[in-house]
Amino acid sequence: MSSTFQDAPPADGGTACPAGPHMMDPDLLADPFGGYGRLREQGPVVRGRFVDGTPVWFVTRYDDVRAVLRDPRFVNTPSHVPGAQDADPREGMMELLKVPEHLRIYLLGSILDSDPPDHPRLRRLVTRAFTARRILDLRPAIEQIADRLLAELPHRAQDGTVDLLEHYAYPLSITVICRLVGIPEVDLERWREWGGDLVSMRPERLQHSFPVMIDYCHQLIEQRRTALRDDLLSELIRAQDDDGGRFSDTEMVTMVLTLVLAGHETSTHLIGNGTAALLTHPDQLARLRENPALLPRAVHELMRWCGSVQVARLRYAVEDLEIAGTRIARGDAVQPVLVSANFDPRHYTEPDRLHLTRQPDGQAENHVGFGHGIHYCLGATLARQEGEVALARLLARYPDLALADGDPEHDRARLPGSWRLNALRLRLGA
Repeated sequence: MSSTFQDAPPADGGTACPAGPHMMDPDLLADPFGGYGRLREQGPVVRGRFVDGTPVWFVTRYDDVRAVLRDPRFVNTPSHVPGAQDADPREGMMELLKVPEHLRIYLLGSILDSDPPDHPRLRRLVTRAFTARRILDLRPAIEQIADRLLAELPHRAQDGTVDLLEHYAYPLSITVICRLVGIPEVDLERWREWGGDLVSMRPERLQHSFPVMIDYCHQLIEQRRTALRDDLLSELIRAQDDDGGRFSDTEMVTMVLTLVLAGHETSTHLIGNGTAALLTHPDQLARLRENPALLPRAVHELMRWCGSVQVARLRYAVEDLEIAGTRIARGDAVQPVLVSANFDPRHYTEPDRLHLTRQPDGQAENHVGFGHGIHYCLGATLARQEGEVALARLLARYPDLALADGDPEHDRARLPGSWRLNALRLRLGA
């Protein structure tokens, strides 16, 4: 166990509603790097409020964030806290989003929210289907998809500019993950719309699309059972048979939703944020053009510097303990802040600087952009591979690529815990 944590007596006043920072504060939404950075320098653990206003502890520094993410004394499901009697605080978010009660299990019961013993069982089943070899074998297909989309970009231009997210990053990411899972290509646009509804957090959209999405997944599973293929969904069905029925259809649908929606969103915005970062840092772009072999290291640095996922899932303490000298009561919610950890000057030299060779060549991942511990991102290998292919093909195809607007930040979404562009307008050059 990390020395960051120690056993502690019950924290007095630990559940009182704080008056500290709120995840919906305008400064945190507009500038999470600066906002959460100020919290990090205020202290390693800061009391504040979650999106729905409930109390939360923000954990802000690199070593402490990693320690929380690997500590078994934190769980992702609040009902797993011994003696828990309060209502699941996540239900408040479901109420805000107006998700029908009978469908909430598909959002609250995913592998992202599971704890042992269910988590290792689910992870083992999906890892069997989501192998590194299967992902690596997909690389030629990713390259072909990227080349096709890039060839079409000039035809997508309006007033000499194209939206890289709309016509490259999104279609590339959704096509790749759907092909891997086994979703018919004719349905890609539907999945893209469903993903947009979920990310928007707008109940008027989600309450209509989410039930349709769930029905679609159940029907697709039934169809695939009659004719298994060489895809991830078929492997999940085979795993269900081998698991003696413990892997339910509900769990399988939830897994498909998690892989498709979370998978394509992360990759899309790695490509979008990464392209914007390179075009606004010409010295780093020139270095990458001179030496394309730097791409694997560059993708790691882009995940650190402008990754789209800026906070991890909430964790709940199963006992009274301490984080960096702050007492945390059993049942308290803890929010590991990835963006402040990835810019912690205690861990990085010049953390605000984009430095494509920062990641040691061939060494272990030196950031928490994909998380850490048992909930480390299942699709990290795929996301890195897509990022490498997408950026390599884009820069090679359009060497004179430039921002249509000198500052792409004016069209940045304002979503808690997320860093994404609504659009990225580019000029392709001669």
